[in-house]
Amino acid sequence: MRIIDISLDITPGMAVWPGQDGVTLERRQKIEEGGNANVTYFGSSAHTGTHVDAPFHFLPDGRTIDQLPLDVLAGPVQVVQIPSNVLVINEEVIDDLKLEPVVERVLFKTTNSAFWKRTDEPFHQHFVAVDESGAKALVARGIKLVGIDYLSISPFKKSRPTHNLLLGADVVVLEGLNLSDVHAGKYMLYCLPLKLQGADGAPARAILIEG
Repeated sequence: MRIIDISLDITPGMAVWPGQDGVTLERRQKIEEGGNANVTYFGSSAHTGTHVDAPFHFLPDGRTIDQLPLDVLAGPVQVVQIPSNVLVINEEVIDDLKLEPVVERVLFKTTNSAFWKRTDEPFHQHFVAVDESGAKALVARGIKLVGIDYLSISPFKKSRPTHNLLLGADVVVLEGLNLSDVHAGKYMLYCLPLKLQGADGAPARAILIEG
């Protein structure tokens, strides 16, 4: 059995969505300075690094992160390698992937994963994402969870159509994955977002189990 951590390191200076606050991670009590213990303060957007979107992120009456079913966040998953010449994952790309007939969870490994080689990489606007037709195709196939290796499942500045379709169909959206060291194939996924009451999303630790 091999455990593969597909979560990003959360660190100050990491890429965040434009307009969102950066990460604050600092020790505010230090043993070497006389503190009783080391105590770290952490501050960030709920959509920092590897994170899960709840329907409430785009749907006013949607479920919040603490209301998501855990059985969707854990179970068999197929990691799919998207060809390097694909810039948008649309319906045609989905149809060509030959997804397993029974797959309910899919993670897209794209050229985006190369962005995570350095923790101080700037935000990239031109990342591979799923467009509206691709979202419709995923919903039609009965997908319950979809993940991608950048900070949004939707193309930059076109966030609503894809998110509304997926979240409106109760598809769990997992963003900010690091799939650099993952080969295409079948795994077990375990992804647990922080239980932030009433929130529209939360950072998550996500792992794959191979074998």
